Amino acid sequence: AVPECVVDTRLRFQSHQRRNPDSMGGAGSPRSTCGTSRSSGHRPVSALVTRITANPIRATTGGWTPEQLGENMSSSCLLHSLAPVSLNDVPLPSSHSCPSPEAACQQIPSEYSATCVQSHSFTPTAVNSPLSTLLRIRPADFDYLKVIGKGSFGKVLLARHKESGQYYAVKVLQKKMVLKKKEQRHIMAERSVLLKNLQHPFLVGLHYSFQTTDKLYFVLDYVNGGELFCHLQRERVFLEPRARFYAAEIASALGYLHSLHIVYRDLKPENILLDSQGHIMLTDFGLCKEGLEPNGTTSTFCGTPEYLAPEVLQKQAYDCTVDWWCLGAVLYEMLYGLPPFYSRNTAEMYNNILHKVLVLKPNVSNAGRELLEGLLQKDHTQRLGAQGDFMELKCHAFFSPINWDDLMARKVPPPFIPSVVGPTDLRHFDPEFTHLPVTGSLCSHDSAMATNSMREAAAAFPGFSYGPSAGHAFV
Repeated sequence: AVPECVVDTRLRFQSHQRRNPDSMGGAGSPRSTCGTSRSSGHRPVSALVTRITANPIRATTGGWTPEQLGENMSSSCLLHSLAPVSLNDVPLPSSHSCPSPEAACQQIPSEYSATCVQSHSFTPTAVNSPLSTLLRIRPADFDYLKVIGKGSFGKVLLARHKESGQYYAVKVLQKKMVLKKKEQRHIMAERSVLLKNLQHPFLVGLHYSFQTTDKLYFVLDYVNGGELFCHLQRERVFLEPRARFYAAEIASALGYLHSLHIVYRDLKPENILLDSQGHIMLTDFGLCKEGLEPNGTTSTFCGTPEYLAPEVLQKQAYDCTVDWWCLGAVLYEMLYGLPPFYSRNTAEMYNNILHKVLVLKPNVSNAGRELLEGLLQKDHTQRLGAQGDFMELKCHAFFSPINWDDLMARKVPPPFIPSVVGPTDLRHFDPEFTHLPVTGSLCSHDSAMATNSMREAAAAFPGFSYGPSAGHAFV
């Protein structure tokens, strides 16, 4: 049986015509939070996910061919989370030194240590915020100030809680649209991951999820420093120290997810946000795979074309090493300006990923090139991280300047701080979104004249609503 095929893609564009709007399924009228323009008259796709669900593809003996993959895609959209996690100060143990690369091979555990994660645990804002005293939250409990994102399923809004005055990103999805596109499984998957009360400094945090008859609400931490993609698009490339800082924070977040048996599967610059202090936050957990035990594998074809690992393209069983391939692709893009193996022709790009030799120009240090070679190893059994997961990366020479204890405590000064003067500073969001009207239906009560279709939608998401202080889901 051919597994379900789900691909997230963003038809992005830089001044050298990096993206072709017709090359990967046709994105329609793309938007961007970056506010940049295309020479062709189009604008880059928005900060909201474009989820491309492929039609069933007949498998060949060697898996799908690049041509088959490129010809069988039709598009639909799914909203992103636009939110980081805020942290309380927690004392951390003192720094310790890494073993030498030679000794590391003898000391790397089989998986990222859960004990290590616990020693660096953080308490999400949701636990201690005034909101956590409420067992049930309603749309009318918020003032909805601005639209900061839009997709085919709904909107993301900057909202202020009326009682506490705190700001949140509230993602509002139309149930009928989610059901029409048959995306409820991915919505519930994102909720399930967020419900784990992720305690890591570089992962988005969930405060509440709740629902009305016709809408789903995610109440998330709010971040307004912009997508890493937008900053990279403006600057084209990052200097190596800046790229190292972001890669280290991303790697620690991925390692933490792996320790919880979660594979992220959709790492890309659009899913990496910057907070107002310059730290990264991973968002959008809709494509995560939960419950992947050590040495376990999965086979669903999902991700984003530029960052798909060879084993995913070949329809092989894969494990958490797909995330390390994606990290290598993102690091390569930060240092060189384009993803590795990139082509405007999707089929050609897939063929490059499968067969083309990695080319590394000498403007990157030896340690940087060595790390990229390890992460972008086509044989996932030989890929950096295949044996010791995050610990292998942590002890790599490229990260030798990083004090990991300080990094986890957010004490390492970010190399870049976004220009943000307060929570209502929306300069990093596209005016095309922020100029949209905020509709009154967001906080209205359910209609007493509910239709049969509305009743069906209301029953399609059992257990969606959640309040941290209650300790469990309700309704």
